[in-house]
Amino acid sequence: MEILVATTGVLPAGPVGELCGLLAGEGRGTVTVTTVVRVPRTFLDSLDTDERRSLLDEATGADPEDKAARYLEERGQKLVDPLVSALRAYGVEPDVVFVEGDDPAEAIIANAEELGSDLIVMGATRRLFTEEAWKSVSVRVMESARIPVLTVPGPRIEDTMEMPRLEF
Repeated sequence: MEILVATTGVLPAGPVGELCGLLAGEGRGTVTVTTVVRVPRTFLDSLDTDERRSLLDEATGADPEDKAARYLEERGQKLVDPLVSALRAYGVEPDVVFVEGDDPAEAIIANAEELGSDLIVMGATRRLFTEEAWKSVSVRVMESARIPVLTVPGPRIEDTMEMPRLEF
């Protein structure tokens, strides 16, 4: 089984790691962990003016594509690290793919198709049975993907029972 796990850092790493270990462990398949990152190219370019120096560069005037790639890698790594550690704890050595994109749902579906995935596992940061949820990334992936999608609820905020929203 080829599993694509799409995360923005809200998936409960332990349970997802255990599930993927059961489905793809011991040579029964592969797990690819991915996250979609919007790279603020205009902002990164503005950091290399004479008045400012980029925090991402050792030297000014670096190639803008290198800056964007480093930003994608650094941001992506922070989002997938807990899940990658959990998968390794359950005996799964995942592949990791960072995808640059403005529309996470489209990027996840395209990535799953490109990898030949049999299952997409992703988090749900909103309640799925509300009108607002029908605009969410997870619902859009469920509607458009040609393969099964397993949504795993993220942690809830105790007093409202709503799931936390990540703003980027």
